[in-house]
Amino acid sequence: MDELVERVDEQDEVLGVVDRAEAIRQGWLHRIATIVCHDEDGRFLVHRRPDDSSRFPGQYNWMLGGAADVGESYEKAAARELAEELGVYAAPRFVLKFLCSGAISPYWLGLHEVVITGPVRPNVQEVAWHDWLTESELESLVRQQKFVPDAREAFDRYRNLSRTDESLS
Repeated sequence: MDELVERVDEQDEVLGVVDRAEAIRQGWLHRIATIVCHDEDGRFLVHRRPDDSSRFPGQYNWMLGGAADVGESYEKAAARELAEELGVYAAPRFVLKFLCSGAISPYWLGLHEVVITGPVRPNVQEVAWHDWLTESELESLVRQQKFVPDAREAFDRYRNLSRTDESLS
């Protein structure tokens, strides 16, 4: 077994510990923690995955993240992934969670956000290129074919949540 994850059910309750590759092959639900990074001007960090990535090579994404380890909360997984992928140590804020059908396999996606005020040091094994984009620039990029498919659904849910919050204020 390479990477152990918790297999969960449709209510995100733990069923057991499995190998992530097996979870993907079998279509078993597991947990993925993601982070949306903003700068102080409200722009979004967007990155391109390396061409030799095992998942979505050369595609763009507006989220960083990965599988939650066994016993790890979404929030702790998000903070760990932020440190591993960008060299940023912060406590991302939980925004939403949803059951994602996934381009590779289904999973629970926990989306977090953080404002980054200092420099980022991207891990070249995870991030081939990055830039800060405005929301309208990001929205244009999300609709392009070279964008990670699951990230489109997360973007739409995030935007809908933001619009709902704005209409309540």
